[in-house]
Parts: sequence; C-alpha cells; structure tokens
Amino acid sequence: MAADYETGAELPELKVTPDRFLTVRYAGASGDFNPIHIDEEFAKSVGLPGRILHGLWSMAQVARAQTEAAGGPEKLKALSVQFRGMGVLEQEVVVTSTVKAVEDGTATVAAEARQGETRIVRNAVAQIALD
Repeated sequence: MAADYETGAELPELKVTPDRFLTVRYAGASGDFNPIHIDEEFAKSVGLPGRILHGLWSMAQVARAQTEAAGGPEKLKALSVQFRGMGVLEQEVVVTSTVKAVEDGTATVAAEARQGETRIVRNAVAQIALD
C-alpha cells in the first residue's frame, strides 16, 4: 500500500543494518573493488575505521525507501543525492523522508540516510509519480 502524499507528511522510515560481508558482495555486484570497501587492513592503513560502505549502496537505500513507500519502483521518476558522510558496516542505516510538495501528479520528497548521528546521504530529493 502506498503512503499518503501530503505536503509535510513523513513517510515510513527504512531501517537496514549492513552485515560484515555487504561491501564484498556489493563490490562484486557493482564492479567497484576499491580496497577501502573490501580490504580491512588497507582501509585502516589509510586512516579509515575499517571497510566503508559504497556510496551507491547508501543511495540505493534512499531509493528503496522511496519505492517501498510509493508502492513500487515504477513510481520513482527521479532521485538526486549528496554523499556527505562515511557509512560503516554492522551499524543500522535509517532513511527518513518528508513530502515537500505535491503538484501535477508528482510528489517532491526530501530524504536523508543516517548512521547514528552521521548523515551519510544528505539533501536527497526524489520525484514520485502519484496515481
């Protein structure tokens, strides 16, 4: 069932916890084998806390939140995001979304993805086709 799209409405949150193998699987799926995503020792050697999430995986969670709220992937007309924080494994990612405007059969939704206090995706804007 699709969410109700009225200006100011908060859409259902999406919560997902990336497991310790996620970046290895995602590297294979995406073709992005940067060692900061798949090699723990390398990631730490360059000053990271360990392997970090792929930015595109984080963006995909923002897209997923929109398509689940809208009732299907065909409803997502456009999505833009800014990658601003570093996501890590085994910590819950929460995507929040708020309807900013509704006009001409399209809802404009603002969203972000957080891990705790870290905003890993900011200033996301989705365009959702309404029935």
